[in-house]
Amino acid sequence: MFAFLMGLKTIKPRELMVLIEQKQVTTLDVNSVQSWRKAHVPGARNLDPQAFDAADLPQDKGATLVFYCSNPMCRKAPNAALRAKRMGYVNVRVMSAGISGWLAAALATESAA
Repeated sequence: MFAFLMGLKTIKPRELMVLIEQKQVTTLDVNSVQSWRKAHVPGARNLDPQAFDAADLPQDKGATLVFYCSNPMCRKAPNAALRAKRMGYVNVRVMSAGISGWLAAALATESAA
């Protein structure tokens, strides 16, 4: 919802899974480290939504980046995506459903100790 209102493109959990399977996406989890350790989208990197810089993102400004946070009401992912766009990334999306929507879709997750 917030992503759309901010002029950002969104992606659904199953659409993101296809991109992950095709190895055509960099997935960025902007939830807390504790949340990321518990369960995250496969291959997702945890990123501080307010402290990341270009070194934390792919060098290719045309790379597909998908940001997500906890749920549709969370604003961290849209804000981080907007920040990436301001850094010159052109293919930025938000999985508005967040990790809660990913889990509700019964998609696989990874965890970290």
